Amino acid sequence: MTVASERDLYYDPYDVGINADPYPVFRQLREQAPLYYNEKYDFFAVSLYEDAERVLKDRETFISGRGGILELIKSGIEIPPGTVIFEDPPTHTIHRSLLSRMFTPRKVSALEPAIRRYCAEALDPLVGSGGFDLVRDFAAHMPMRVIGMLLGIPEQDQEAVRDQVDANLRTEAGKPMTHSDAFNSGDMFAEYIEWRAEHPSDDVMTELLHAEFEDEAGTRRSLTREELLIYVSVVAGAGNETTTRLIGWMGKVLAEHPDQRRALVDDRSMINNAIEELLRFEPPAPHVGRYVARQVEIAGGTIPEGSAILSLVGSANRDDRRFPDGDSFDIHRKVTSNLTFGYGAHFCLGAALARLEGRIALDELLDRFPEWDCDLANAVLSPTSTVRGWETLPVVLP
Repeated sequence: MTVASERDLYYDPYDVGINADPYPVFRQLREQAPLYYNEKYDFFAVSLYEDAERVLKDRETFISGRGGILELIKSGIEIPPGTVIFEDPPTHTIHRSLLSRMFTPRKVSALEPAIRRYCAEALDPLVGSGGFDLVRDFAAHMPMRVIGMLLGIPEQDQEAVRDQVDANLRTEAGKPMTHSDAFNSGDMFAEYIEWRAEHPSDDVMTELLHAEFEDEAGTRRSLTREELLIYVSVVAGAGNETTTRLIGWMGKVLAEHPDQRRALVDDRSMINNAIEELLRFEPPAPHVGRYVARQVEIAGGTIPEGSAILSLVGSANRDDRRFPDGDSFDIHRKVTSNLTFGYGAHFCLGAALARLEGRIALDELLDRFPEWDCDLANAVLSPTSTVRGWETLPVVLP
């Protein structure tokens, strides 16, 4: 099989028209070009589930240490220490083990009362209105408050921190993100870290300040300030943006499937599975990048060493071979092993928290608003090449 390129069909993550609804192109890729090469931006892409999973699983061939975003991989810059999502062993193993202490099942489940309180504070004032913006009035607030509480960021500062983290992901429509944007949020946390060093509390920042570990050189030490800044920045970004987008998709997809929404209103035991189906159907991060460390045969073609490759998670999650009738949304579907949170060693540490927030958000929404429609004519997709979701999503209440 030859590698298909834009002479046959076209895909790129910066194309505004494609990003508005990438799924028809994803289907074309799966059917016509399971290994695709984009000449303009010089990257490969795989779209079938088995190939997308392999890229995420084979960490010796498809490495993370050059970045997980196409722009970073192509830039060739050195990734700052502590950027755990963009690291390879042994550093990744060490840094991930530190963060895993912060997201134990016990710690995550203990957050439920606070998450419900944050939902109530955002949603209760909206009851009785004719409508509201699901993202601006709700989805952008609850995840920010949860991650702010976890990190130990004062409540009065959480909105400013969220806005800065979000701004780092924004791009000019149709343009790649500049690689300098990816790492310029760490400094904003410096004063909080210094404050916590003098005033320890029960939060992630304090735990990381005092955590000791054996590094790759065998030295027992604590995190440097630079490593800690990057750690906190990564947690803040990952903990805010994707959950906000999940809630936005929740609003749109369930508005388009009122019968399934009605079933959830009547039977809340289906909410967990509904969240899994939402994550499969509209993953907030539709693609993940890797650097090809050695020549490899995949999807019937050859990728040279030194290439950039995108694992098209959004396509893999709708691959009919893995999920029959994959382009259909069905809360009764038994979803197993979707790739929304990654796979293997880089599986998202915050997955349990995101699922918990999604479950509670949906439950609290349905309590107050069992019916709604979306005003898509006035909705705006977020301008980012890495995370796909709604910047604004007005909902209309009956």
